[in-house]
Amino acid sequence: MLPFNLGIPEVIVILGVALVIFGPKKLPELGRNLGKGLKNFKESLSSAANEMKAGLNENDDNEKIK
Repeated sequence: MLPFNLGIPEVIVILGVALVIFGPKKLPELGRNLGKGLKNFKESLSSAANEMKAGLNENDDNEKIK
């Protein structure tokens, strides 16, 4: 099952429309930029989660000392 409840036919139609709009030369560049953007987004989410965990652990350590 694909995200957003899309099936294979819908994905094919979307890719076909994108091919017509952007052309075959521009699609690889768009895909590459989308991949880089998703990678950066995932890294930033992971970094934020790690900082939050570190802050919670630090807060727990301070409460144990009291």
